[in-house]
Amino acid sequence: MKPLCRFLIVLVMALFSVVESTSIYSCNTATSSSVEQRLVAKAFKSVSGFNASSSWFRKGVVLSNCSSPSHVITIKFPSKNLTGTISWGYLINISNLHFLDLSGNFLQGNLPTWLFSSTSSLRHINLSHNSFGGSIFAASFCSSIETLNLSHNRFTNYHNSSFFPNLKILDLSHNHLSTRLPSAFTNLTNLQYLDLSNNNLTGTFPSDFPPLNNNLRFLNISFNRFNSSTLSLKKFINKFGKAAFIHAGNNFTYTTTTPTHNKHHSATSQAIHTRQKHEHKTPIIIGVSCASSLAVIVIIWVLLRIIVGKKKKKERCKMKKWAISKAEDMMNGGVAVEKSGPFAFETESGRTWVADLKEPSSAPLVMFEKPLMKLTFRDLMAATSHFGKDSLLAEGRCGPLYRAVLPGDLHVVIKVLEHARDVDPRDSVEMLVDLSKLKHPNLLPLSGYCIAGKEKLVLYEFMGNGDLGRWLHELPTGDTNVEDWTRDTWEIHEGSSEIMGWLTRHRIAVGIARGLAYLHHAGSKPLVHGHLVTSNILLADDFEPRISDFGLRGDPDPNCGTQGDVYCFGMVLMEMLTGKGGTEETVGAVRKAVREGDGVRVLDERLGVGGEWVREMVESLRVAYLCTAESPCKRPTMKQVLGLLKDITPNPN
Repeated sequence: MKPLCRFLIVLVMALFSVVESTSIYSCNTATSSSVEQRLVAKAFKSVSGFNASSSWFRKGVVLSNCSSPSHVITIKFPSKNLTGTISWGYLINISNLHFLDLSGNFLQGNLPTWLFSSTSSLRHINLSHNSFGGSIFAASFCSSIETLNLSHNRFTNYHNSSFFPNLKILDLSHNHLSTRLPSAFTNLTNLQYLDLSNNNLTGTFPSDFPPLNNNLRFLNISFNRFNSSTLSLKKFINKFGKAAFIHAGNNFTYTTTTPTHNKHHSATSQAIHTRQKHEHKTPIIIGVSCASSLAVIVIIWVLLRIIVGKKKKKERCKMKKWAISKAEDMMNGGVAVEKSGPFAFETESGRTWVADLKEPSSAPLVMFEKPLMKLTFRDLMAATSHFGKDSLLAEGRCGPLYRAVLPGDLHVVIKVLEHARDVDPRDSVEMLVDLSKLKHPNLLPLSGYCIAGKEKLVLYEFMGNGDLGRWLHELPTGDTNVEDWTRDTWEIHEGSSEIMGWLTRHRIAVGIARGLAYLHHAGSKPLVHGHLVTSNILLADDFEPRISDFGLRGDPDPNCGTQGDVYCFGMVLMEMLTGKGGTEETVGAVRKAVREGDGVRVLDERLGVGGEWVREMVESLRVAYLCTAESPCKRPTMKQVLGLLKDITPNPN
């Protein structure tokens, strides 16, 4: 009963983590405000779905006490549908932050080094079920962190592990880790919970692992490439269960007979996998007696089984009963493509979209520039590993976005238009063909489309430099390498200058204005974008801006014509000049500064506002001021905006 008891304690960890955090921190932020709260708001200002005035923000940012000054010690925004990148630099100054929970969102980018440094006061970190990637760095010794959950992300590497001497819970499962376990891993002597499953890790078991017979109560290393140095895993199976070693690597042998209490472990591991799929809470192991908590936990476990069973039954009844065969046609390194459907695909947020097709090859993929290519929905499934989460780039307002490489080395982004499910296929084709005819250097052209049942999928060329929002808020000025997320400041690199940052931004602003003017004025009738934001502006290899998502709005505002686009452009221009998120608060601050003749005070100091180019920056602020006039009739047209920006003509010589 002891192994089962330990599992049941782990199962209820999410509930107790909430109790623990609320019992320690007694101040409700609904009546408190501090400098550190404003820093949190600034860090998330560029994140889509974030609202500093919402009740969940006030409840999620917990202060240490209600006296002045107040210190933020908890940030909890789990499952808030947050999308984008965090400006981590603002959080570095929160010196008493103990608890960070951002699980169950769509956040991206790399984690800053300071998060795990000796200067950090963090004790519990839960960033699971997001899209964080890159390497996990730890530059210095850190003694405070006790819980670290980075599961279900896209991390590819990590450095050091001896910097966590007090670490009790570590979950790195469901990532893309492919390194060897470092020798310092054996120093995690206080570890009680370790999950490394579903990676591509190497190393030797058990010599490269923390002590397995002392404090460690839960272990899962399944689906990796470890080597076992033992001839039999019997004693470890008895302790952790067979499920902990399924497809763990080479030389992992099992005994033919399983002890009675080991069966409990197998059930335990299976239940834990089910919990990890449906919950995002960090495991917190607490000292609760098994006898006093067993009844409550068994009830929870039974309810989970009932809920999961009902969900599966509902899905089976909803889908047509066409046979599915994966035994044949293995491709993409062993990823099977079903021969018949319908085909359901689940995103990281838990949403499901369904291609209601009997045969995947029955839905043709139309490529406008390559009409002779004979591709189908089947090729899209293969190129995205069955639209797996590894290929998922983001979940936008219109639907999920996937990255794929099609035959002929075509790098594309696939967008599922969720709002267009009820649109007649013939009307959709007509609209997409018309959009494909819009050709301009500052528009991201539509490359193709595929109609799979009710789902409409559109394809774009992949832009390796990412979007303008990331470049503005996450990367150093002028740095086009979006893969390097290890720094979170706008440091001026060798070979670049402050002036170059301004010239680049001015060129991008002119390009956006040129593309938007084309949409408004080139055709027989204006084409309204309807949602121009920095995340919809992609950067090509030459750093030329490309406007995306035009003509695809599923819920256009009938009152939002071309003048609405002009207003949105003004907000984008303000964001580029101030470095602040495109919000009404930023608009108000900039307009006030321009009216008072003091636009310099709101300029982004990272542009070097003391140089000779301040005049051009202030002139550009005035253009943004005109675009954001409260009365639409007082706003200029995009042709006029383009002329004003071109007249500024900054010249480095």
